[in-house]
Amino acid sequence: MNVIKWALERVDELVVVIGTAQESHTVVNPFTAGERLIMVKLALKDEGVDLNRVYIVPVPDILMNCVWVHYLSMYVPKFKYGIARNPLVIRLFKEAGYEVLIPPPYNRGEYSSTKIRKLMLLGDSKWRELVPKSVAEFIDEIKGVERLKQVVGVD
Repeated sequence: MNVIKWALERVDELVVVIGTAQESHTVVNPFTAGERLIMVKLALKDEGVDLNRVYIVPVPDILMNCVWVHYLSMYVPKFKYGIARNPLVIRLFKEAGYEVLIPPPYNRGEYSSTKIRKLMLLGDSKWRELVPKSVAEFIDEIKGVERLKQVVGVD
């Protein structure tokens, strides 16, 4: 959320990409692209972000880095900047001729999807403190923790 707010201070409209959109019901991506889209939208609403300024677009993976930015541009509205901290993504945007905005670091160790999934698998409700309340409620509604445990084979 910090990165989105930071970006919205610098751009008129923002495209939030949900990557690996083709994958669901796995350990790394237990939720569908549609479910992840809803979670992002709920989090934005919780923070009072103007949803008229944000596009949320699921994008399936392509396993060819040299054409990734062109591939991405076929899924999203026209954009001027790439926003990233990942060195590969920064390089790909620059090679494709885009200016890159690099957000400041944030507490990624604390707000990590891997950590959240691990807490869910351990039955530790502390994962709820790491996501917005509405997202936790949505995960409950879709029985997301149970799905994750089933996918991993944990009872």
